[in-house]
Amino acid sequence: MARKEEARYVCSACGHVALSLLGRCSRCGAWGSFERERIPGSGTSLRVPRRDGSGILRKSQAGAVLLRDVSSGGRISSGLDEMDRVLGGGWMPGGVTLLAGEPGIGKSTLLLQICGAMAEAGKRVLYVSGEESLSQVAERARRLGAVSEEMELVASDDPSLFLDGVEQYALVVVDSVQSMRSAEVETWPGTPTQIRAVAQSCIDAAKGTNVPLVLVGHVTKDGQIAGPKLLEHMVDTVLSFSGEHASSHRLLRASKNRFGATDELGVFEMAQKGLLPVADPGRVFWSGLQDDVSGVARTVVLEGTRPFVAEVQALACQTPYPYPKRTTRGVELNRAQLLLAVLEKRCGLSSRNSDVFVNVAGGLQIRDPAADLALCAALASSMLDRALEGRCCFLGEVGLAGEVRPCGRVAGRLREAARLGFTRALVSRREAKDLECEMEVVRVGSLTETLRAVLP
Repeated sequence: MARKEEARYVCSACGHVALSLLGRCSRCGAWGSFERERIPGSGTSLRVPRRDGSGILRKSQAGAVLLRDVSSGGRISSGLDEMDRVLGGGWMPGGVTLLAGEPGIGKSTLLLQICGAMAEAGKRVLYVSGEESLSQVAERARRLGAVSEEMELVASDDPSLFLDGVEQYALVVVDSVQSMRSAEVETWPGTPTQIRAVAQSCIDAAKGTNVPLVLVGHVTKDGQIAGPKLLEHMVDTVLSFSGEHASSHRLLRASKNRFGATDELGVFEMAQKGLLPVADPGRVFWSGLQDDVSGVARTVVLEGTRPFVAEVQALACQTPYPYPKRTTRGVELNRAQLLLAVLEKRCGLSSRNSDVFVNVAGGLQIRDPAADLALCAALASSMLDRALEGRCCFLGEVGLAGEVRPCGRVAGRLREAARLGFTRALVSRREAKDLECEMEVVRVGSLTETLRAVLP
């Protein structure tokens, strides 16, 4: 005899599960975020695969096949080189991709352009909109020039209406997963239960038909993907589309990719006719100005296989308050505080009575440790109010002992710096001796030696 259905409550912000309704989530602190979710009674019989004496699923029941009999399908190009770079070569057949970003950043524009490019190449695509009408989507597609006979539009919030027959398409886009409503779940769209049910049905359809599928996801005010964290585990690839609203540049990154690397960066520029791939991304995050201003240093960071020139800006000024302020953008706050401590301990430059502000021009987020030397040089330049040479770049990681450590692929970084007009570079003394470069290379072993070379 089956028991009656029980219920639990799931936080729509972080996915925390509680057995009773709570006003405030104990994990993330959100108010009024719990949604009721029904659980089938424990009396329901479950079909569990039988195991043999060793505890392993039987071959016939598990559906096991030989590895050599499994064919790996080739990737499908998205029509945009920047998207293919981040994906690792294109869409993987049967792969499910989650594309997330802030409202108005250009997610729908990017996907419409991809659908239009693939349709022009003769591939049949399907764009499903759960938030806009067909006329609204068609108007945007005409403005972007993404009009083709191979592109089909559907305006629906019911996955069962468009998942049947997806095997005839080369790509399916669902915009967005938070707007879809599964008839099997009696909750509002956007709740954790609905998102899991809709995502699972889309994943099953993609895996069963070997058709790549893209889910558009919303983000919260904290920048996290809305819905349960389980959603990111369910999909194969998680892409984040970001950028400053005041800037025309947009950045595409992969935080998860089962079929490729996650360190590549795609750069787009928002223009009147949509998102355009940037021809020379090396100049995106660098103004090109060579004016000697205190607190400004340049470095070359790697985003995947691409070198980018980054401009690190620092400003240190006296504060009348007992607790100085530390603010960073583009650099981790803890990293900046650590390097300030190294400057004080190893170089005698104290910032205890100064507010310190750090910024990376262009909105770039630096995770490359090779930018440590440039950040230390910018901080020291601002604290001493003495400008650094404009055509000089800094490449190296700084340790707690004040030593300058080598960075990876320094030869490619130096070539990119020389191409953009730099004439001098400071690198670690422990770098390879045979660095072929068209610029002056100064080898330093410590942070103190670096400051003596650039701030005599």
